[in-house]
Amino acid sequence: MKLLKWTAITLAVLVMILVGSTAFAIHRVDPLVFPPNHGKVEATFFAGPESSHPKPLVVAFGGAEGRNAWASNHWAAERQKFLDEDYAFLAIGYFGSPGTPEHLDRIALEGIYAAIADVARRPDVDGRCIALVGASKGSELALLLASRYPDIDAVAAIAAGYAVFPAHTTTMTTSSFSHHGQSLPFVPLPWSATVPLITGNLRKVFDIMSADTTAVARALIPVEKIHGPVFLLSATQDEYWDSQGMSDAMMKRLKANNFPHVSAHVAISGTHAAPTEHLDEVRKFLAANFKARAATGCEATHGGAVSADSSLHQRAIP
Repeated sequence: MKLLKWTAITLAVLVMILVGSTAFAIHRVDPLVFPPNHGKVEATFFAGPESSHPKPLVVAFGGAEGRNAWASNHWAAERQKFLDEDYAFLAIGYFGSPGTPEHLDRIALEGIYAAIADVARRPDVDGRCIALVGASKGSELALLLASRYPDIDAVAAIAAGYAVFPAHTTTMTTSSFSHHGQSLPFVPLPWSATVPLITGNLRKVFDIMSADTTAVARALIPVEKIHGPVFLLSATQDEYWDSQGMSDAMMKRLKANNFPHVSAHVAISGTHAAPTEHLDEVRKFLAANFKARAATGCEATHGGAVSADSSLHQRAIP
């Protein structure tokens, strides 16, 4: 009993300290002033084997770990598989790298798009064929970009969120992303999420945030505006956020809006990182619904290898 008592007291003290320090930090935050290096990214291009023709471009984003994850040795083997399948590959780090924003805070979509457009003009890249692949917070980014820039031809979102959530800063009072100087609407972090945040229960934190249905509705990513195929790869026991539930919701939104392009959702049995062990699913989807259209400049088609009827093509992998 004494242990429980002192544990409760300690937790209460920690909460009071957090509330006090956060209130002070919030007072100092100016939401109209963007962080240093706003709009700057780290872009690393991989051409792959020489080819007689320009190659479709795959652009990849990491998540909350920051830096340029897909340019690292950790992802070298998976990156090479895309190169071996005759794609050009662009890895983009959007925070945490030298010369980029320090934190995932109001990241400028237009800065990332400018880096993509620059590479798309290379003679060895087919700039008419651009697909985005993002994991976790990177999937939030990929879906946002694809919903705003019509020359993005396909997107694969891994362990995805369906809305914009707070910046990864000490206060978490600003948006993760911005567009042309305007912060995007985001789901705010309520005080009721303080205890699970302190204890590291991120799933509980996101569940509490997502309970604010009004805020979620304002912050939803308009996936129905994407101009090409959409692939969602989620986790059934996601400890970070409900990627399976949010992917289901995006599929329903696509169907409700009569989305004319191919869409698919595959749920992987496992935790947040489990879908990254099944990236072959991403490559198979892109091969059938993106790369197969490269000869015609990746003009979007209605239907294809996977039915556009979302009710027919959600499945689970144990």
